[in-house]
Amino acid sequence: MTSITAFEGHYEGEAAVWLKAGRYEAAVLPGIGGNLICFRDTESGYRFLHEPGAEEMEAFKENPGIHGIPVLFPPNRYEDGEFPWNGQTYHLPVNEAKTGNHLHGFLHTAAWEVEEFGSGTSESFVTVAIKVDENHPSYQYLPFKYTVKLRYTLGEGGLSQQLLVHNDGDVLMPCLLAFHTAINAPFAPGSSAQDYRVKVTIGERWELSSDRMLPTGKFQELTADEVALRGEGVYPFYASMDNHYTAAAQNGRNRMELTDRKAGVTLVYDVGTSYKQWMIWNNGATEGFFCPEPQINLVNAPKVDLPADDIGLFGLEPGEYWEESSRIYVK
Repeated sequence: MTSITAFEGHYEGEAAVWLKAGRYEAAVLPGIGGNLICFRDTESGYRFLHEPGAEEMEAFKENPGIHGIPVLFPPNRYEDGEFPWNGQTYHLPVNEAKTGNHLHGFLHTAAWEVEEFGSGTSESFVTVAIKVDENHPSYQYLPFKYTVKLRYTLGEGGLSQQLLVHNDGDVLMPCLLAFHTAINAPFAPGSSAQDYRVKVTIGERWELSSDRMLPTGKFQELTADEVALRGEGVYPFYASMDNHYTAAAQNGRNRMELTDRKAGVTLVYDVGTSYKQWMIWNNGATEGFFCPEPQINLVNAPKVDLPADDIGLFGLEPGEYWEESSRIYVK
């Protein structure tokens, strides 16, 4: 493979680390949430992720949730901002006025540090990390000490992501996390959204309250389109989706597959089986991009009276690690 390199540069004026490996390129924005903001096939002209253009950068910096691969920690909604954990209740800022909930945590807007970047004979890579302790602004809401590391590697097999969470403190800490991954449909020049079919390894659909988008603890029957979503695939914008599902691995894998029937290619987002939930959001059925979001935990999990293992509510003991790997590639 030719032209394998990693270097510091810019993306629309923001400091970035760029990775290049053969036909692929990608860029990470350490200063804006450690967000992997683009992943491209330069030979085919494919842009797989929803990227902010120059005119969108200010809005992106204000709310970096729907471009690239934002890290949500803790993810999604928490009722009244309340976060009961291990006998105490912590209070997160209510930042979604229409529901009265806290939404999406603190890491996707925070500055991360570049630990290392480089390249070998077959891959280029970058590792970014964030260390939260009593000096970090989010510590006032969730007073836990921890480190999150993201390592992205680019090579012939596409883009791989290695995620590591470590409890640096001396008490049990919650480990609730998701990625608000924003996938383009269409991603190929010359194709339209109508050319695309998406398949996701969903299981059951969680019922969410209509006013606050919080789980009731019950399941809803899947529609015919949702059955197709986990089967042969469905048009990604068939209806407005802000839906929450259990994950149900197929063939040993937990993944989203997006097929461009015109170009004859399928983008695979294999997220690993540690993600027990999926959130799927398609911006009110607006063609252009949608977000298949792999999530460890059920929305509002600390306040849902269901078995912790069923809803992905778990913690890390002092000194413990949690790790998972994902990959985005074309087949």
